[in-house]
Amino acid sequence: MNEKRKVLGRGLDSLLPGKKVPVPITAPAESKASSGREISVDLIDPNPYQTRKHIREEALNDLTESIKTSGVVQPIVVRSAAEGRFQLVAGERRWLASKRAGKLTIPAVVREISNEQAMEITIIENLQREDLNPIEQARAFERLSREFHLTQEQIASRTGKDRASIANFIRLLKLPESVQELLEKGDLTLGHGKALCALAGFPDQLAKAAQEVIARGYSVRQTEELVSKILSPEAEELSSQSVARSIDPNVREAAMTLERALGVKVDIMDRKGKGKIVLKYSSLEDFDRIVEALSAH
Repeated sequence: MNEKRKVLGRGLDSLLPGKKVPVPITAPAESKASSGREISVDLIDPNPYQTRKHIREEALNDLTESIKTSGVVQPIVVRSAAEGRFQLVAGERRWLASKRAGKLTIPAVVREISNEQAMEITIIENLQREDLNPIEQARAFERLSREFHLTQEQIASRTGKDRASIANFIRLLKLPESVQELLEKGDLTLGHGKALCALAGFPDQLAKAAQEVIARGYSVRQTEELVSKILSPEAEELSSQSVARSIDPNVREAAMTLERALGVKVDIMDRKGKGKIVLKYSSLEDFDRIVEALSAH
């Protein structure tokens, strides 16, 4: 197994400090689960670092019925807050389902953790269950970078993803809001979003392309070809000429790979293994991104 992937397999306990805070029983205990104490559900506040915005209603209903029958098997994790209250760290669905099930208390483990640890644990918990859509993941990684000043390498190390994946997720936030909503709803996949990022400098064309992808049910590969045609209409003209010089498929594939990675038009002029690569940018933002990408290695 890839070493980075092992991060997700360690479990949340490895991210939590060992010291527990003594917690008084705030309501009559209904049951014991693991080492959790029973805390009133009304004394627990939502997690301000929760990155998941959408919970499937069907899944929450199923969990509610399970809790009605068998109770909460695994304690939630909370931390102390002001005025004797607690702040949720992990286990949002168990907490919501318990309230729906009419439970007065819920088994909980209280930990002393920082804001950064609280957000990291929340992200890890959701990634383990693959609950976050691409935009929710992108916002989570961006928030770790912005609020806690973590580098992409540090985020990758803590979440078990590679740095390139972190960069690709964050790039999704450059897409127009309308396209981000399509990713949140599942109308577009992460692969579609990554391909469309190459059109970030052309918002009108990007929005039209996204709608075309959905209307025609394009695969990721077909989306990449659509983006390539938009960025390089002359290439499409050349391909339609039967007598025109054929372009080596490997060269074309390399150009498309660079376009997806850099988000700008790329021309590769190859002649018997020699030639040049031309990067075409349309704004200073594009230019800065190219320089940053090329300087990162």
